[in-house]
Order: sequence, then C-alpha cells, then structure tokens
Amino acid sequence: MYKFSIWKSFTAVLLSIILFTACNMSESTKSSNNGFNPSDMDTTVSPGQNFYEYADGGWIKNNPVPASKSSWSSFNILHEHNIDILKGILDSAAASNAPKGSVKQKVGDFYISGMDTTKIDEQGMTPVESVLDEINGIDNKTALLKTLAILRSEGMSSMYSFYVNQDDKDATKMVAYIGQGGLGLPDRDYYVKNDKRSQHIRKAYVTHVAKMFELMGDKQATADKEAQTVMDIEKNLAEHSMTRVERRDPDNTYHKMTLAKLDELTPDINWKNHLQDMGVSNLNEVIVSQPKFMENLNKMLNDVSINKWKTYLRWHVINAASPYLSSNFENEDFNFYGKVLQGTKKMEPRWKRVLSTMNRGIGFALGQLYVEKAFPPEAKQKAMEMINDIKSAFRDRIQQVSWMSDNTKKKALTKLDAFIPKIGYPDKWRDYSKLDITSDSYFKNVQKSRKFAYNRMINKLGKPVDRNEWHMTPQTVNAYYNPNMNEIVFPAGILQPPFFDPNADAALNYGGMGAVIGHEMSHGFDDQGSKYDAHGNLHDWWTQKDREQFNKRARSLVDEYDNFVVLDSLHINGKLTLGENIADNGGLSIAYAALQKYFKKHGEPGKIQGFTPSQRFFLAWARIWKSNYTPENLENRLRVDPHSPGKFRTNGVVRNIPAFYKAFNIQKGDNMYTPPDKRANVWAAN
Repeated sequence: MYKFSIWKSFTAVLLSIILFTACNMSESTKSSNNGFNPSDMDTTVSPGQNFYEYADGGWIKNNPVPASKSSWSSFNILHEHNIDILKGILDSAAASNAPKGSVKQKVGDFYISGMDTTKIDEQGMTPVESVLDEINGIDNKTALLKTLAILRSEGMSSMYSFYVNQDDKDATKMVAYIGQGGLGLPDRDYYVKNDKRSQHIRKAYVTHVAKMFELMGDKQATADKEAQTVMDIEKNLAEHSMTRVERRDPDNTYHKMTLAKLDELTPDINWKNHLQDMGVSNLNEVIVSQPKFMENLNKMLNDVSINKWKTYLRWHVINAASPYLSSNFENEDFNFYGKVLQGTKKMEPRWKRVLSTMNRGIGFALGQLYVEKAFPPEAKQKAMEMINDIKSAFRDRIQQVSWMSDNTKKKALTKLDAFIPKIGYPDKWRDYSKLDITSDSYFKNVQKSRKFAYNRMINKLGKPVDRNEWHMTPQTVNAYYNPNMNEIVFPAGILQPPFFDPNADAALNYGGMGAVIGHEMSHGFDDQGSKYDAHGNLHDWWTQKDREQFNKRARSLVDEYDNFVVLDSLHINGKLTLGENIADNGGLSIAYAALQKYFKKHGEPGKIQGFTPSQRFFLAWARIWKSNYTPENLENRLRVDPHSPGKFRTNGVVRNIPAFYKAFNIQKGDNMYTPPDKRANVWAAN
C-alpha cells in the first residue's frame, strides 16, 4: 500500500490510502464477509469491458463523496469502524478521572481540551501571540536564524526540512537529514506550472494568506502585500526544489557532508550554532538531500529583507496553528485547504477533527487502548500464516524469472529471507511519560505533543537504531515497507474486512490482505526498494545487466500508466507512480500464486455465490479499491500522490495477470485484453 517514505518526509506521507474520517458505514460492510453484496456490482458491464465497473459499479453509483470528504472508499468505511471504537475510548477516558500521568488521563484530557470550543474561541489567537511577538522582534539575520531554530524545536517547520532517520548507506546509524521545504502549498509544481488549475490555486492561496493576516489584525492593504511577499518567497523556494519524480531516486538525495562542508555551501548559516539553537549538539556530519536548494536558500538570506522574512515566518506560524485556534482561523484554514484544494464541502464533526489531531499527537497512546478492544489474537496468527505463504510464493517467483542472473537472485533471496514482519501493534508501547497533557488548553496540548515528537526525534541521534519502533499507529488503515529496516508492517487497523477476516474463505483474504502483503514485499524490489540491500543499506547489489533488464520491465509499466486518462485530459504520471504500480502488479500476482499453495495444503473449494475461487480472488482485489473522489481531490492526487487512483489500481493490474484472463474468459477484442507480449509486470512468472 505504502512504502515508508524515508525518501523523505515524516509529515504528509500517506496521501493515497489513509483516507481518514467517514460517514455512516455502507450496507455492503454489513453483509456476510464470505460473500459479495450484489448491489456493489454492476453486472450490466462485462468483466472484459471494464472489470472495475463490473466489480464495483453499483457501489460507485450509490456512494457519492459525502459533503465532509474529498474522497470516499473502502478505506474510509473501515476507518469509520475504527473511529467508532476510538470514540467510545475517548468518551470513556474523558469521564474516567484517571490517575495523573496515565495513558487514559492523557487521552481524556486532550479530548476534553479539544472539545471545549467556548474556551478556544475566547482565547482567539492569544496562544500564538508570544511567538508572533518574538518574530516581530527580529532585527538581523542572526536573530532570524535563532528564531527559526526555536520555532523548529517547537514543531513549527519552515524554510527547509530537518529530520532524523537511519543513514541510507549505514542503516545501523541515526543521522540528521537537511533538505528542501518551507512551502505552504502541497507541491512545488503548484508554484512553477502555468496550467489553469495551478494559476487558480496560486491566486486562491494568496487570497487565503491575506485573509489570515487580516484575522491577525492587519489592514487589508497591508495583508494583501504580505500575502504576495509569502508567495514570492515560497515561489523562489519551489523553483529550486526537486520534483517528486527526481526525489524518488534515493541516489539523487544522498549527499553526506561535514558541518564544515555545509558551512561552505551555506556560509551565512553557522550550522553548529544553528543546530545548538535547535537543541542538537555533538553533530559532526549531516546528509543534505538537495544541496542546490540549500545553496539558493543561503542566497535568499541575503537577497530577501529581514522584514519580508518576518512576514514569511508569521504566516507559517499561523498556518501551523490555525486548525487549533478559534473558529474564525479554523474556518478560513478549511476554506482553502479543504474546499479549494480538495473540494470538501463541509467540515467533519468537531469530535472527529479532535480525534484526527490526537492521532497525530498521541496516536500510540490511543492505539494502546484501541487494540485492547479491536484486535483478537487469532487475527495475528492467521495474518502470519498468510505472510509465510506469500513469502514462499515470492521466493519461487524470484527463482523462476529468466531475466535475473543467479548471482543477483541469490542476493534477492537473502534480502527476502531477511524481511521482518510486524503485525498488529508494537511489542513495546511508546513512552509518553514526559508529555504533560492537561484539559486547560487545546493549542498547548498540540504544541507540547509536537515538541515531544521533536525531542524524541533528535534524541535518536547517536543512539542505537530501535528496530522495534513503529511508524504507523495500530488504528491506522494502511501498511508500509521500510527499506532501511527491511521490514513489512501491518497495523491492526487494516487487518479487518474487507481486507482480512479470519472467518472468510481464502480467496477473499488472499485477494484482499494477501495482495496487500505481496504489495509491501514487492516494495523491497521496486525501482527504489531494490537499491537497498538485506541490511537496509543503499547499495547496488545487482549486476549491470540485471539492472538494465529490470529497468526495461519497469519502463513498460511507466508507459502503461502514462496512457491512462483520469480526469479530462489529465493522465497518471507513470514515473511518479512507478514504485506503487510495481508493488500492485507484483503483489497481486504473487498473492495469487500463494493462494494456489494454500489450496494444495487445504483443498480448493467450489463456487460460492456463483463465483469460482479465482474469480473471488480478483473481485476481492477490486473491492478494496472501490472509491469516489471530488475533481479537486483527484487532480491534486495526480500531482502529488505516488499511488494511482482506485480504478487503475484495479484495471491496470489485472490486465497484466494471465490468471485473470482465464478466470473471466477475457478474449481478444475485449477492452481489458492486452496481448501477452505487451503485458507489463516486473515480477511476472515466465
């Protein structure tokens, strides 16, 4: 589903399938999980004409995007189930009068503070006034950089990115990464492209920024000028930023250098002092992801006036704070980031917004209470059995492919055998004992949780790598592969119908969760993951000829997805989505092979509801990708999301798998038919 993006961001990493929040569960989720709800299908469309419409057309027609959403899918439905459980946990914790410092106390008081809208509205922008005063007091470049460092240490990032993670080329060490950042729009393309959508977004963004400055007390004429200043600075940052496609290659973003070398690159920043102001000491070297960006930032420090930088910082402070301030700030924030960017018509209920904030701030505290109610031990055991079957099928596939040499196959199998699976929830829960949460102030709780996360991050420097750490909470409806850890992780939140049900027949489970498991394994061997070895190091373990053969097969997937028209004349970006498309194609193909292994051990059942096991397998795959989007959300996805939209995660994959043709009798002349020599799949069986 998602490859853990340590190329490279810890903030907005789950764009495509963590589709948080939802409305009432659809009737389809209430039906037996051993069968399909006939109303979800559209049998007036043949599987050969459009398999996605055949499998999901009824659901698509009957489940438009709710007003409080920008997209709606099976992930939303499952997430709704999870947040119903979490809502009960929140209400119970809030009423519990739990002992000070306990997990339940922190959860309950955070929730109480977020629901107290009367107090939040009374406070207005008071919670950020001291920070804004500090910015207003900046009078030179030294003070500017010191304030920037202090803001970063409090969880407010701007100008550039900074985070701590494993060294790509020595995964036993935790190192600091520095690179591009500082934008208020989702991607650099919004600033540099001149299509109508980009121009519209830029204009609306400037209007939004101006309105925020007005809410902060500035006169309209002043606010308008300040908003243009913000746009000018961010546009400059964007113009010197790498594209998402360029950043997909980890070799492009690995530039280790000493602090002395970094000082040469950016002579107007004394990095030893700057890092100390950020709470980081005894750091001798860093990895600079985009040296040209940092070089330009240094130039901007001289070219842009101090007053303009102060305007920029004021904007980024209020932008980071506005969802947690009074309703006028929160509403204006939603007007742009919700309505304009995503096409969402109305806000979620207050409790869901607070829960979303808590998931980001103290998500593992919530997760600890969640798994006590929602994850039975037998689910973990069944999932582990499926992982072993799929791993065995992947081993067979590596040995079968004709284009890979024996030497590279041996190393690939070593990497596969070294995969570490994590299922459900961490063995050791995150320690929040140093995080003080009270019911007094919502904003302060958010701020303290951000500072706690920052301190936790920088404290990893110089420490042994914690191989037990999780980067998704147990309640998350998602999964990930982490190349530096060489691990595949499946939270409890996704190990539920329609992805997984211990009581469902194997075809449904292998077509749903099995394909998810295969997807994450395939990430270890996609165009990015394949550059990391069994130990998690960025290291070329392929022969040159094998890499050329791999790239040739990968290009066929780029070409296939480039040709998919999604919205008006907008196409999928095959290079941006390549890793996920490799994982989808490889994952489903290998999950099908694993299902055959399962049948050899346990026997193959007959038809259920008129569908053969093979048909049910592919229908289960289609079922997990049923989705609707607002046009705004869909267009934004095409710019920033490394995953293809649901329709193409279905049709784009099955047309490359021979078993699909046999299951549904796909013939020449059918829309879903692709000639065998044109089928694209890096890990297809020979």
